[in-house]
Amino acid sequence: MRRLGSTRRGGRTGRLVAAGVACGAALAALTVPAAEAGPLGQGVRGTVHWEAKNSGTPQVRFRGLSAVDRDTAWLAGTAGTVLRTTDGGASWRNVSPPGAADLQFRDVEAFDARRAVVLAIGEGEASRVYRTDDGGATWTESFRNTDPKAFYDCLAFFDRRHGLAMSDPVDGRFRLLSTSDGGRSWRVLPADGMPAALDGEAGFAASGQCLVTSGPRDVWLATGGGAHARVLHSADRGLTWTAADTPIPAADPAKGVFALAFRDRTHGLAVGGDYRPDQTSPQAAAVTADGGRTWRPAATPPPAYRSGAAWLPHSRGAALAVGPTGTDLTTDGGRTWRTNDTGSYDTVDCTADLGCWAAGEKGRVARLER
Repeated sequence: MRRLGSTRRGGRTGRLVAAGVACGAALAALTVPAAEAGPLGQGVRGTVHWEAKNSGTPQVRFRGLSAVDRDTAWLAGTAGTVLRTTDGGASWRNVSPPGAADLQFRDVEAFDARRAVVLAIGEGEASRVYRTDDGGATWTESFRNTDPKAFYDCLAFFDRRHGLAMSDPVDGRFRLLSTSDGGRSWRVLPADGMPAALDGEAGFAASGQCLVTSGPRDVWLATGGGAHARVLHSADRGLTWTAADTPIPAADPAKGVFALAFRDRTHGLAVGGDYRPDQTSPQAAAVTADGGRTWRPAATPPPAYRSGAAWLPHSRGAALAVGPTGTDLTTDGGRTWRTNDTGSYDTVDCTADLGCWAAGEKGRVARLER
């Protein structure tokens, strides 16, 4: 399970007014009735769709993605690969850390075009964190796991300084690393405030979205593999946690919640299912309106396993879910979903200027266009 595998920062403040106009137009196209839908929705202003960007790396699978804005995005993937674009995907620079070819990068959190933190996953010393302050020209290894029982899955930041990294359970509880200097140094948080893990419970390093934040202190952690697929919530940056069951099926190492997305500290989405391509995922999405204390199933869920999710900016109800068999759209806050694109993507991220990006297998990367 764990071998697979936030609400994130917004766009630049100087673009917010223009972004609101652009997003409003795009959402008008996205939210037309399904019968009128094109690749991602079609209306009087044109079709909204994923436009492929050539990453030049068909051998790489990108499960880590961090969108800074419409021009700038970072990708993290297999074979120790990290790419960056600053021209809207027209070109990509390989900024991979040296000596990392044997690592599997599954998450990246970027603060801007120059500063980013990436997570390599795996047992023992395969789990590592790197940080760059110069656009990937140089990297510093800021954490290397030395506990053979730990396996880190996801990163998430509250702001440019404070963040967490999540490991599968160690001695019966999920382990959290904390940073207060932007990922330059890390410390293991006390486990006293973490509920006991269920038998077989772990996280999925599938999209960098098994750990997400909203605001300065709230963070959520997604699980699977145990008897129930759960979402754990902390309101104090990871010191104390509460756990809630979701209706997404689990009780199998391949099943559970794979990704979370919160548009504020109360309204959230959970997506997942069974990642095996020969298995169905009949209840692949759930929604919360109380900060994750309770979850209810989507009335019309995505038709298959989904590994990533993101709220569309400047909308209270629109969000995207992605997976190997397609992209789904909700316009009612996650209650109902419809498939609008059949391309394969593992992860998705959006910014305030409608910089929505998706990435996945065979070097696939795309940006939402109209």
